[in-house]
Amino acid sequence: KELILSNLYFAYDIITPDDKSIPGIIALDLDAKTDLEITLLSSFITLTPGTLSLDVSDDKSKLYIHAVYIKDRDVEAYKKNIKINLEKRLLEVLR
Repeated sequence: KELILSNLYFAYDIITPDDKSIPGIIALDLDAKTDLEITLLSSFITLTPGTLSLDVSDDKSKLYIHAVYIKDRDVEAYKKNIKINLEKRLLEVLR
C-alpha cells in the first residue's frame, strides 16, 4: 500500500507545475537489531519513491534517511509512519 501511494504522489508531483517537495534528512531510531532486519528495512525504505536510506549509525541504533516529501515539515509524523507501516510489519514477519 505504501509503495503504491508513494508512487502516485511522486508521479503527481512530477507532472504538475508546482513543486511540493520538502526534503530533509531524518535520523530514525531503530527497533530492528540484526543486520538482516536493518538491511531489509533500509531496502524497503529505498524502494519507496522519494526516500533513500543513507547510513546506519555505528551502534546500529539509528538509520539515516533522505526524504523528499516531509508533509507539513512534521518529522515526528514521518518517523511514526515509517515505524508503524514498515519497521513494525517487517519485524512481525521476521520475529
